Amino acid sequence: MTLIRESDLPGIGRKFQIDTRSGDKLVIIVHDDGRREIHHFDEDDPEESISMVTLDDAEARRVGGILGGMSYMPRALESVDVAFEEMYIEWYKVEPGAKSAGKTIGELGIRKRTGATIIAVVKRDRMKVVNPGPEQMIREGATLVMLGERAKVKAGIQLIQQGNI
Repeated sequence: MTLIRESDLPGIGRKFQIDTRSGDKLVIIVHDDGRREIHHFDEDDPEESISMVTLDDAEARRVGGILGGMSYMPRALESVDVAFEEMYIEWYKVEPGAKSAGKTIGELGIRKRTGATIIAVVKRDRMKVVNPGPEQMIREGATLVMLGERAKVKAGIQLIQQGNI
């Protein structure tokens, strides 16, 4: 299990120390001014920083999105759940024969009927639609990025697959 320790740095910000399953030690410092520092430590000498990267707030958020899978989802992963307390983000690929294929988000009433929200659509050609409107067509082969409580997201996926919940 990955161990993450947090501590306040008065007048500076907050420190996160991550001991990864692979044995690496990372320290991330989030400064009060929005900067982030990422330190990587020597495996043989856990007190010796071997590299450091400084990111501004916008860069850090972009890297966070990349690491979290918002820009690219590895092909080996069919579905990914990310927990944010009670909220989840799940990537769902619309399979051939899905009852929702050819219908719009508005026609399906996904948010109204399930409480889940489609926050992005990644089309087969890798084009992305972020925050799609109700007119967005659901197509076979597209990957939908859904947000909501776990049960609501599962109901949304069921609605997309089977046309009912």
